[in-house]
This record gives sequence, structure tokens and C-alpha cells, in this order.
Amino acid sequence: MTGERKRLAAGAYGITLRKQRIAFRYQSSRCGDTVTADSACWEIAPRKGTGMSHRKGRKGPTASSAELFGEELRFAREAAGYTQEELGKLLHCDRTVITKSEGGRRKFPAEFLEDADKLLGTGGLLVRLYERVDWHAEVEHPDWFQKYVGLEAEAVAVRVFQYSRINGLLQSEEYARAMFATGKAGDPDVIEERTRARLSRQHRFFEPDGPLLLAVLHESAIRSVVGSSRVMRIQMEHLLSVGERRNISIQVAPYDCGMTELPPTSMMLLAMPDGSEWVYSESLDRGHFSDSPSIVMNHRRDYDLLRGHVLSVGESRELIADVMEGFRDEEYRARCGRLAEEQLQRIQRRRVRRGGPRIPRPRPSA
Repeated sequence: MTGERKRLAAGAYGITLRKQRIAFRYQSSRCGDTVTADSACWEIAPRKGTGMSHRKGRKGPTASSAELFGEELRFAREAAGYTQEELGKLLHCDRTVITKSEGGRRKFPAEFLEDADKLLGTGGLLVRLYERVDWHAEVEHPDWFQKYVGLEAEAVAVRVFQYSRINGLLQSEEYARAMFATGKAGDPDVIEERTRARLSRQHRFFEPDGPLLLAVLHESAIRSVVGSSRVMRIQMEHLLSVGERRNISIQVAPYDCGMTELPPTSMMLLAMPDGSEWVYSESLDRGHFSDSPSIVMNHRRDYDLLRGHVLSVGESRELIADVMEGFRDEEYRARCGRLAEEQLQRIQRRRVRRGGPRIPRPRPSA
């Protein structure tokens, strides 16, 4: 292979070439060169970050038909010699569409399917496989929270109903740190790392033109103490502050909510930029996802009905302010109690006799 041909082949396939002696026969389909056994030849190795990623990204068995489709799409793309960005340009879509489709994290756009089948030369395989995929199957992932965070980071609107605890997008720094401190993470460094990670998810919602965030918090979420009364007082102040933003609405569902049947668990509804929607909820140790139109529509209807039965935004602010004052009073009483205890301890220390015998001393005469 000449130097120019080697350079062109490496650029086309995204590979690097290392010269060494190996025994094999290789026929180059593009350059027309043949390398015979036991001759000085060039070993083909994937260039870091490009091409042939299916070898190191190969997974074990999976029950997800969407992941199987993504694996076949990636195999066909790499066999045809295209990068994700190159295929995206040929299909007139963004590279992230290809990336997420290959990872089974989103539905491959139907309008690009036939063009992709022709470009990759799969002979109709992608079309047939696409028709067999249950794109709306309910998903349960071991890495469920990572999947949720990925969806949340792209969502244009998030609708939340939350029991017992303040939702992560609305937590103050003190509240988030207290949450992790009361959990299984005992290492201060781990607690700090998780706290920063949680707060980083909030930034895009606090920007001037941030995504829509509609939150309905059950009254138990604002009254259940996490950390201390001081932490809760700061958290209530935080809710009142962020609730003033144009893109954020916070409502409270009181204990005596007029709605006969509340949702059985906390849930999130995510609206994505491509118009799709996801519903997400959690069980004891799993996250549950679904983008089935019928399932999402049912939960969206229940959520809209729920917002009509709970306190209005103004009434919710009044309740949050009252709860905040209650925590402020508890904080004051706790502080006074600690001061009184410290003073009592000082008085008691002064009354304690020091060790050793008492030696009588003569008193001065009058």
C-alpha cells in the first residue's frame, strides 16, 4: 500500500495503522492491494473515540427490542464505514439522534428508516426489524436514575407530583445534603459529591428562559422534617423564592384535598423536544419508564385533574409561608433550649466542689 493510499484508507475508516509482521491475507476493497501471509503489513486498529465501537461496547443478553435494533443499526453503520456524525448528515438529522437510537434510548425516526436501510445496504433488514420492535414497552433499568437524569436534562417541560419529600429540582443545598446524610452514604466526600450533582440538575430550570416546571407537592412533603427545623425553614424559603420564577409553578395538595383518589405514588411527566412524552415513577429500588401514548395520556389527564383540586399557586404560597414560620419558631425554641442548657451546665459546674480537703482559714477580725 502506498503512503497516500494508507492515509486515505485510515481517514475513511477512522483507523490508525501500525506496521508489524503478522500472518494473514487481506484484500483491500477500496485500494485493490493484497497483503500475503507472513509479510510486512499494516495492522488495523480502531482510532480512539471513532469507529468499530461495537466491539468494546458489546452487551450481554437484553430483553429490550429497542436495544437490539440499536445494536444492528450500529453494526450496519460501522460495517459501511460511516461515523455517527456522517450518517446523521446523510440522513439530515443530528448526530445525537443516531447515538440515542443505537443505544436503544429513543425511537429511531420512521421518516429516516428507508434511507438508512439503503445507505447502509441492509437489504430491508432494518425495516423488518423496526416493525417488530415494541417501541412503547415499559422499561425497568438497573441504572434507572441515570436514564431519568438523561431524559430530564433534555426535557422542555417537567410535571411533578411528589409525596413525603421535596422533589430534587426544588431542593435547597441544605435540604439535599441532609437527605444524603440520613441515607446510606456516610462518607462526607460522597455526600458532598451527590449534593453537588443534584444541585447541578437545577441550573437549567433557574435560567431566565428555562424549561417549564410544574410541581404539585403533597402537604406531607413540606411538613416531614429532614435534617432539622433550620434545614426545613431554609427549604421553605427556597420554595417561595424559586416559585417566583415565570417558568416554575408550585402547588400544594393538602391532606384534606377534595380529590377522591390521589395518584398512588410520586410521578414525573417529561415532555421532550421531539414531541414525545415519558412518564416516570419509582418503586422501592427501581425506576419505571413508559412512553406509550395511551399510558402517558392517562397519567397526564390525572395530573391535570389533580392540579384543579389542589390549592392554587397563591394559596400554596400562603401555606408554605405558614409552615416556614412554624419551623422558624421551632428553630428559635431549639436554640433557646440549647442556650438554657448551656447556662445550666455552667452554673452546675460552678457549684461542684473541687477535689481535696477543705482547709479552714482564719477570718479577719472586725
